[in-house]
Amino acid sequence: MSFMKTILASTAAVALSTAAAVAEPALIFDLGGKFDKSFNESAFNGAQRWAEETGGTFREIELTSEAQREQALRRFAEAGANPIVMTGFAFGSVLGEVAPDYPDTKFAIIDMVVDAPNVRSVVFNEHEGSYLVGMLAAKASKSGTVGFIGGMDIPLIRKFACGYAQGVKAVNPDATIVANMTGTTPAAWNDPVKGSELTKAQISQGADVVYAAAGGTGVGVLQTAADENILSIGVDSNQNYLHPGKVLTSMMKRVDNAVYEAMTMGTDLEVGINVMGISNGGVGYAMDEFNAELVNSDMQAAVDAAAMKIASGDLAVHDYTSDDSCPALQF
Repeated sequence: MSFMKTILASTAAVALSTAAAVAEPALIFDLGGKFDKSFNESAFNGAQRWAEETGGTFREIELTSEAQREQALRRFAEAGANPIVMTGFAFGSVLGEVAPDYPDTKFAIIDMVVDAPNVRSVVFNEHEGSYLVGMLAAKASKSGTVGFIGGMDIPLIRKFACGYAQGVKAVNPDATIVANMTGTTPAAWNDPVKGSELTKAQISQGADVVYAAAGGTGVGVLQTAADENILSIGVDSNQNYLHPGKVLTSMMKRVDNAVYEAMTMGTDLEVGINVMGISNGGVGYAMDEFNAELVNSDMQAAVDAAAMKIASGDLAVHDYTSDDSCPALQF
């Protein structure tokens, strides 16, 4: 009897170990849609890369309302998905309530810190990458006026704007920066019409380079900039290809790497806070065949030199979220 119990226990342990090893990860996209050509799509690309390299599969869901956040988290946890990765700060409070109920499930949240023993919090130094594209904007601008269009007016997006303004001012202290936010609700992430309207308004104020950090709304910004024959700057994903020769560059926020790494770690996901910045390839700017003629070697050399100084700590870019202030830009 004792021998049989031992065999059964060993078999169960092996089964549990095998199940843990092959647990299917899940990815929950924030509002704005999986193919927003920006934040969510970058996350999807990371998951796809993991699936292609490993032959694994992952579960996914696109949210259509705020009410679905908790439902999606609990549904995937109950189904055994592990780890569960979610994109967006808005999952913070919900995950704080859900994670303790599933101590054996690992969670990864992007753009928010949740203090729980089974949560990996991934945050980015967006201000560093925005500084670099701000330098390029100032160097490319002929009018001395550049624009910034954010999505939802939250500290995170002001962090983008503040870093951008510092980069602009580092190149041209006399530059004018026009900044607008699309709205104060989650709908601001998916309103390309409003993005277009804001772009036209900034052009009327003299802006000839506009940086969009607005999720799906940014598609309208980039389209209108191209139509009006000014330059734009994309965000999160490399958006240079959307309007070849019209997108100066894109501020790369490597959400794809964050998702890829989380899924690669699987059930062994390392928890705690993971900061991704210039020094570890978390943010940067995009160069490819679509913007090669817009960014000359001198421009690139100057920006690369600044990136090296930021990575080494010789150049500190002010983080708006550290004290809710931005010396280079008044909101």
